[in-house]
Formats: sequence, structure tokens, C-alpha cells
Amino acid sequence: MVQYTLAQSPEVILNISGKDSRKAREKAMDQLVELMDDGKLPTNLADGFDPQQFIEVKTPEPTADIKSQEDTVVEAVQVLSHLATLKMKMQDSRGEALAVRQLIDLLFTDEPISEEQIASLKDGFKTLKSFAQSNLKYRDARSQAEAARQILDDALKP
Repeated sequence: MVQYTLAQSPEVILNISGKDSRKAREKAMDQLVELMDDGKLPTNLADGFDPQQFIEVKTPEPTADIKSQEDTVVEAVQVLSHLATLKMKMQDSRGEALAVRQLIDLLFTDEPISEEQIASLKDGFKTLKSFAQSNLKYRDARSQAEAARQILDDALKP
């Protein structure tokens, strides 16, 4: 979409599909003639008008500063999304890890341990390791996510 205006009447905006071209300017000229015929053009173009005299109206592109702020917000959302994923992973393995942790306490007592408990303990070490790693990653990500949360809070202020 391209927009044109006239130096004599900047309030008149002509919207033409496509981009700035000779053909688009001719279509704008057709719209201009319609406005003149309908008496809706506030300016008298008695001296004539050429399609090349149209002024293309350009919308300003976001400044680099705004793009940088947008990138910062996107990164903050990604950090928070990662935190959510880590939290779910940690929570999913927490119950099993705590059960394995209780079995570990049995190793330090004088009471006998069954072969089933030992087998369960050996199988549970992977779960315990996974939970411990997830928990450490979650705690680290949580401290980093504090800054991300502040960035979003600032971006959401009216």
C-alpha cells in the first residue's frame, strides 16, 4: 500500500494498492480527478497537475532504540519461558526424588535393607540426579529471570 498527498492539500491522502510506481501514480491521478469532479478537493489545481507532483506519504519506521527495546522484551519472555520449562521439569521429578532420598537414609542406619529397596535405590539414583540438576538449573534461571520480569514490568507500564 502506498499513500500520496498533494503539496497544496496535505490533508488529502490517496491510498493506492502496491508500491510507488508510474502505474500507482496514475491510479492516484484517477482518484484525484474523481475528488475534483465530486467537488471534494479543497484545492483548485487550475495550473494543472502531473502525477510526478504527488508526494509519497511514508510511515516512519521504528527507531533503532525501539527495536532494541523490543528485542530486550523478546529475550525477557524467552528467559521466563525457559524458567517455566525448568520449573515443570523440576516439579515432575520432585516426588520421585524425595522417595529415593528417604531410601538413602536407610543406608546410614543399622537396620537391614531388602534387595527390593536396594534395587529401587539404584534405579532411583538417575531420578535423583536428574532432579538435583533440574533444581540447580531452575534456581540459577530464577535469579536471572528476576531481571527479565523487571523488563516486562517496565514494558507493560502505561
